[in-house]
Amino acid sequence: MKQIPLDIGLVPRPRLDTWVAGPNAQVLAHVQQLVTHPLATAAPTYIWGDEGSGKTHLLLGALQELQEQGLTAGWLDADTICSGYVREFDPRWSAVFMDDVDLYNDEQQHTAFNWFINAMAPLQGEPRWVLAAGSLPVTDLPLREDLRTRLGWGQVYALQPLGDDDVRAALRRAAAERGIVLSDEVLHFMLKRFSRDLGSLNELLGMLDGYSLEMRRNITIPLLKQMLHET
Repeated sequence: MKQIPLDIGLVPRPRLDTWVAGPNAQVLAHVQQLVTHPLATAAPTYIWGDEGSGKTHLLLGALQELQEQGLTAGWLDADTICSGYVREFDPRWSAVFMDDVDLYNDEQQHTAFNWFINAMAPLQGEPRWVLAAGSLPVTDLPLREDLRTRLGWGQVYALQPLGDDDVRAALRRAAAERGIVLSDEVLHFMLKRFSRDLGSLNELLGMLDGYSLEMRRNITIPLLKQMLHET
């Protein structure tokens, strides 16, 4: 199997203005309100949807905008290693982000609960808001009960699948950010032959970008087929 290099330096950082909302405009507006007034809102928000629906992009985009304001925030996901049993809450944070909560192990759940309590009812300073995301509704989360119920305290949003036009727009935008021009033929081939969730399509786009650079050829259907054959 041939390994296809992916130049991570070319991967654009997720931003809120590059998240294609489609039928989820209300969710995007809510998150934009949070980052616009980060010190005025102290409430949890939980967003859930299928894998590849854009949850991580949404959280990372919100985090990016906070950082551009000179603010800091806590980030916890299923890959975060918690030293000891609890990764300490930082009172300087303006918000707490929790991604992939349905995949948390015991240590991550303990850390998430600690962060949640400190964010909602801090010993000093103003309360912070919590933005969490997972692949399941609150009632089905396989988490300790005190954490699961607290995630449902505030706003809860279920992401709706994007329509075909929205998926095309999202893929074209992602390609443009990489400096790629996708022809209608290539785009139609990708949507017809592969999973339509944006996570899978963006992963495919990244592989295709790296392969076209390696081969020094423009992106075409024959190039895409050649890449798939070699992998």
